[in-house]
Amino acid sequence: MTYVQFFTLLGGVGLFLYGMTIMSTGLQNAAGDKLRSLLEKVTSNKTVAVLLGIAVTVLIQSSSATDMMVIGFVNSGLMELAEAIAVIMGANIGTTITAQITAFDLTALAPILLFAGVIMYLFIKKPTVKHIGSIVLGFGMLFVGIGLIKDAIKPLSQSAAFITFLDNLKNPIIAILFGLAFTALLQSSSSSVVIFQAFAVQGILDYHTAVYLVIGAAIGSVTPNILASLTTNRNGKRTALLNLIFNLIRAVILTTLITVFPQILDFICALSPNDIGRQVANTHTLFAIFAVLIMLPFSEKIVAITEKIIPVLPEETRSKQEKQLIYMVEAKNTLPSVVIAQAVKEIERLGKMARDNLEASVECFFAKEDDLIEQVETTESIVDYLTNEITERLIQLRTMDISEADAFRATQLTIIASNFERISDHAENIIEYRQKIGRAKDNLSKPARKEIKSITEATLKTIDMSIEIFTTENFALLPACEAQEELVDQIQSDMVENHVNRLMKGKCDPAAGVVFTDMSTDLERCSDHAINIAVALHHR
Repeated sequence: MTYVQFFTLLGGVGLFLYGMTIMSTGLQNAAGDKLRSLLEKVTSNKTVAVLLGIAVTVLIQSSSATDMMVIGFVNSGLMELAEAIAVIMGANIGTTITAQITAFDLTALAPILLFAGVIMYLFIKKPTVKHIGSIVLGFGMLFVGIGLIKDAIKPLSQSAAFITFLDNLKNPIIAILFGLAFTALLQSSSSSVVIFQAFAVQGILDYHTAVYLVIGAAIGSVTPNILASLTTNRNGKRTALLNLIFNLIRAVILTTLITVFPQILDFICALSPNDIGRQVANTHTLFAIFAVLIMLPFSEKIVAITEKIIPVLPEETRSKQEKQLIYMVEAKNTLPSVVIAQAVKEIERLGKMARDNLEASVECFFAKEDDLIEQVETTESIVDYLTNEITERLIQLRTMDISEADAFRATQLTIIASNFERISDHAENIIEYRQKIGRAKDNLSKPARKEIKSITEATLKTIDMSIEIFTTENFALLPACEAQEELVDQIQSDMVENHVNRLMKGKCDPAAGVVFTDMSTDLERCSDHAINIAVALHHR
């Protein structure tokens, strides 16, 4: 192989990968948020979840993108692991459509696709047409890239070194490992399978070797998901691990079957005789479908294995138990007044949770260990979930024929729930301050530390008073609560003034000082939210 042919091969691979990226991005942009909302509709029905995984992956031409969305949903608590694995299985089937498309020799049409795509993308301003143009453009680039790859690899059949390399790949284990490594490098199983397919079409790679490369490619496809999961919570990591375990078990089952029953490969070849490109594509698709059919009934077992490897911590169990409404049970014939009474109890529970989360965040800020960070983040996710659920139920109530008094209370209760949720948001901000400055918090002067603790105590007292006023509707306590809130305002004002004086005298670390002022503002705003809660149900 000459240098020209070598760089032609690299250029072809690069153009193919770029075409795949442009096409996938165009498809995602054209579909907008519909794909994300489609995945949000996943239910406990495994078949439906698999079909959704197939549909989304076919539409965006990227199983990695589908898996990333699933990891995000599981990470945020919008999807359970049992649902996630079914979608992931579906994505493994959906990604095989790329090889089915490239099995058609459309290289001659590539220039037409490129021209049409450029016209739509560059000269038409309508966003939808531009997105379609990028899809067509990417499609054309994909086939031009394949054409370059095919032309560049023709001489390889005469290369003694390359023939020796291919002889090594005839060992199934080595072929699987190479397919895994090559796919991990490209970050795309569909791309690596299409490249293997091109080598097979040129007669450089025999069908049986391509089969094992395809099996290895499925394992390598999880690399982007594993990398993405490094920044997620434990459930996000479990989702990536689910995908890896599924593809490892799939590889073992398929390798064992075709070793014991080689007639399986003969059957697949017979479906499209004399067309090795289609044979590779059919193998990719049929193996994926077979793996899902065999393993879907045992998906709970895979989830259980994953939870053995990454054990469920006590705080995760707490999150699952608390992330549900206790008092607001769904009942079609429940009286509006009863629903509102239930909402009061639910919001009281929400409020105490948000109040305790704020206290825990400040405690975490000064603590030497990071143990409380995950607790605060978990509680924040529970508060968000409960707020959304309570608000949704109260909005549904407003659509009914209810009295003016009940309508007023329903509206105000949504406001109260929102204010409690904002208090918990400020708790999360304080955690972020700790993560931002790390040990720099130790650079806070003793007066600054004392002032933060002082405003925290005053703010928590305001919140406690607001919860009492809300739950008892004893509005005689309002003047005392308002006086407490004014005290918090005064403390915060004094803190800022004292901070400026320390800064001018060089007694304050600038980085820690920024966090100090931001934190005092967060705590003062929590006190403001407390007053909003206290007065919400009061008829003035």
